Amino acid sequence: MARIVDLLETDYAARLRKQKHPLLGTTTVNVGTISGGTQPNIVPDICKISIDRRTLPGETDAKVRNEIAALLRARKLSAKISSAKLAPAVPLETDHKLPLVQKFLKRVGQTKPLGVHFFCDAAILSAGGIPSVVFGPGDVAQAHTADEWISLSELERGKNLLLRFLKSLP
Repeated sequence: MARIVDLLETDYAARLRKQKHPLLGTTTVNVGTISGGTQPNIVPDICKISIDRRTLPGETDAKVRNEIAALLRARKLSAKISSAKLAPAVPLETDHKLPLVQKFLKRVGQTKPLGVHFFCDAAILSAGGIPSVVFGPGDVAQAHTADEWISLSELERGKNLLLRFLKSLP
């Protein structure tokens, strides 16, 4: 498994960095967990890793699994690949030229859309045909941490921007 982790984190990650999306940037791969073995002096009979592979528009989970399987075959490495996800974590790509999106950008004082490197539920809505944008105050680096917080001034600013947009609607 060490050879597989090395391959994913080096060669495969370098190959992924060459795939670029104009708004979302590059895709990523991360080996987040490794488990196996019971004692340091016993060769493990099983080793499992968990991989987080962020996708770009046009990529599917099946394509990613096939891509990784082909990479392992080419290097003569063997592993069972399965998915523990309950549903695909599709990338969010909303047409920024939609009138409501343009109005939103204008009302919050943004000249163009920005891309982010995280998943959120807006992608599920978008995949279901509901154009969606991600908006929120604070710093995403503080989100989902043990001490998650936001300043009152950031919260107030976010509220005011959202109210400005909502009041502009017919």
